[in-house]
Amino acid sequence: MANIQEMEALVKQVRRDILRQVHKVNSGHPGGSLGCAEFFVALYQEIMERKDGFDMNGKEEDLFFLSNGHISPVFYSVLARSGYFPVEELNTFRLLDSRLQGHPTTHEGLPGIRIASGSLGQGISVAIGAAEAKKLNKDTHTVYALCGDGELQEGQNWEAIMYAAGNKVDNLIVSIDLNGQQIDGSTDNVLPMGNIKAKFEAFGWEVVSIAKGNDIQSILDGMATAKSKSGNGKPVCVLLHTVMGNGVDFMMHTHAWHGKAPNDEQLVEGLAQNAETLGDY
Repeated sequence: MANIQEMEALVKQVRRDILRQVHKVNSGHPGGSLGCAEFFVALYQEIMERKDGFDMNGKEEDLFFLSNGHISPVFYSVLARSGYFPVEELNTFRLLDSRLQGHPTTHEGLPGIRIASGSLGQGISVAIGAAEAKKLNKDTHTVYALCGDGELQEGQNWEAIMYAAGNKVDNLIVSIDLNGQQIDGSTDNVLPMGNIKAKFEAFGWEVVSIAKGNDIQSILDGMATAKSKSGNGKPVCVLLHTVMGNGVDFMMHTHAWHGKAPNDEQLVEGLAQNAETLGDY
């Protein structure tokens, strides 16, 4: 387990990894990836109970499913720096025949990847199935999932959310990345979703809000609260309030960097704002 200072240092290195991955191939999604760096670091360094190595059955450990798979740069960086595969492999991001595709896929056998997520809106459904499997197997570990706020505009999510509550899938914690941005603009301008907290509560979920979704300690405290509410007959939703592009000032608070790579000058500027702490790949 890492302490706060170690995790904050890792976050800076992860930001560098994100920028460099996307810049090299002039393709990818840096904004949402940067916004979730603290969450992924906290999840894999402290929150989840993980076995050594990786196998797809996931027995006797916590599981994580990424629904908004376009933020793969942060996922790949944290997986690599958590020991799932060599950090040097980040250099192959989005290249032909690479295991690190733009959206994570399973057929390449990349350790840490449990579902393909090229189509958004499916992660909660898959996580529910895994959580029910754990119950059937008398496995008391927790299933975690992350999806974007824009994803909640898709109907399959709400069918799954209704199902999870109706079937008391209470070993499930779903975090929603609430950055208020999606590819075509703000979520309020594209398709307003109203009070998301009230919606989840109306569907029978426990809801925990993390107002500072880019602060490690706030994430640890909020996820601990979420875990304390699990096992009581209701699934748990965590509303993770993040800033798109966090840590790189010119990428923050705008949808413009949802799926846009920095040029050479912008890469230098972004890297200058995030010191190399653990060594670049």
